[in-house]
Amino acid sequence: MCTTNRTGGKTTYFGRLCINRFLDKGEKFGLIYRYNYELDDVVDKFYKDLGSLFFKEHEMTSKRRASGIFHELFLDEKSCGYALSLNSADQIKKYSHLFSDIMRMIFDEFQSETNHYCVDEVKKLLSIHTSVARGQGEQVRYVPVYMLSNPVSIINPYYVEMNISARLKDDTKFLRGDGFVLEQGFIQSASDEQKSSGFNRAFAKNAYVAYSSECVYLNDNKSFVDKPTGRSRYICTLKYKGTDFGLREFTEDGFIYCDDKPDVTFKTKITVTTADHEVNYVMLKRNDFFLSNLRYLFERGAFRFKDMRCKEAVLSALSY
Repeated sequence: MCTTNRTGGKTTYFGRLCINRFLDKGEKFGLIYRYNYELDDVVDKFYKDLGSLFFKEHEMTSKRRASGIFHELFLDEKSCGYALSLNSADQIKKYSHLFSDIMRMIFDEFQSETNHYCVDEVKKLLSIHTSVARGQGEQVRYVPVYMLSNPVSIINPYYVEMNISARLKDDTKFLRGDGFVLEQGFIQSASDEQKSSGFNRAFAKNAYVAYSSECVYLNDNKSFVDKPTGRSRYICTLKYKGTDFGLREFTEDGFIYCDDKPDVTFKTKITVTTADHEVNYVMLKRNDFFLSNLRYLFERGAFRFKDMRCKEAVLSALSY
């Protein structure tokens, strides 16, 4: 996984890598999109800039296959890869034998700016990869997936699934996990160009400008560690890794504040993990409506924390 501020060159770099590997070694590649309609005009989306910058002597075309379930890509009339959509994961299983020559895949914009993901998106990505990474005499081939995105939300489905949300910090450059590596980059030249744009200067106070130029998470407020002022009401007790945390709503500002000073007499007590479950506590999965409301507030920057431990507890709960 690779994230940077906008116009940082992620898509260009990995797209050029895939084309060069095809030209040099004949290795085909796969392009992953979220929805089937995104496969239309896939050549313009993927190759238009790449072709004008690096491959002016080559021409890329595409053909709809299986009534549009996937598209086959051609470079100079030679098959070079395929474009697939997550929402067609079930149908793609039937054509998995066609994809056994894909050597690597790109999933661009794996974080959605509008928080609009497929239903069971992570499972669908796993299904797509399983369909591709078979054949050639092997049950499971090595097929890396390059997942590219701008930093949108630290509780996106992929960070949640890989337990990245609680581990990620502002100064993290590389984060290694079992089977994955996340690179968080910041491209200064891209930031300077964004800031020098007259259009962006006109909207300098908008959060999106900071997101695109400064690599600030669009849907997460980074002023996390801060205590609101005014009157508050107690919401619930959250138990995480053996410690009780208190959640309070500050009525004047509308902030939800988490600290390590719970009200032991309050009846609503919730555990994040089964390891913390005990009498008088209920599991988080039984409070879906409550959790949905907390996620809604988090996405709008309405959370504050006493310290990083409190932040980890809430992120783990929201990531459940």
